Amino acid sequence: MGKDNLSKEQTIFSLIIDGKIPSYKLYEDELVIAILDINPFSRGHTLIIPKEAAATLDKLSTKSASAIGAILPKLSRAILDITGAKEFNVLQNNGVNAYQSVFHVHFHIIPKYEDGSGLQFPFQSSPIDHDEATLLSEKIRQLILEGT
Repeated sequence: MGKDNLSKEQTIFSLIIDGKIPSYKLYEDELVIAILDINPFSRGHTLIIPKEAAATLDKLSTKSASAIGAILPKLSRAILDITGAKEFNVLQNNGVNAYQSVFHVHFHIIPKYEDGSGLQFPFQSSPIDHDEATLLSEKIRQLILEGT
C-alpha cells in the first residue's frame, strides 16, 4: 500500500479527524482542522491539517488547499496574539527526504521567541545559476499555463 493512497491507510491525523484520538483543537470546519502539536518546537506550535486524505501537497485538491490558505493567516494572528510571540515560521514537508514524518498533508505554525525557542535551521544557500533559472522558470510557467 503506497503512502500516496491514504484511503486505505490510517494516519495519526486521520484518527484525530475521525475523533478516535483526542487533540487540543483550535479550529475546525468541513475541510480543515487545526490542533496544537503534541511534540512542539515552541509554545503555541500548531498543525493545520486538511480533512482530505492526501499524503503530499501536490496531491491535495485546490478546494482543500484554498481552505488552508484562508485560515492560515487568521490562525497565525491568533497564535501570535495569545502567545506574545512576534515572529513565526510556517513549515510544510513533502516526502521522507524532506523530513515528512506523518504522510498526511499538514502545515506547522511555529512561534519564534526572543529567547531563541522555536524552529532552528542551519540554512545554507548558494548563488543561483542564472542559465538554469531561466530555463526552469520558463518550463514551470508554461506548465502552469497549461493548467497543471
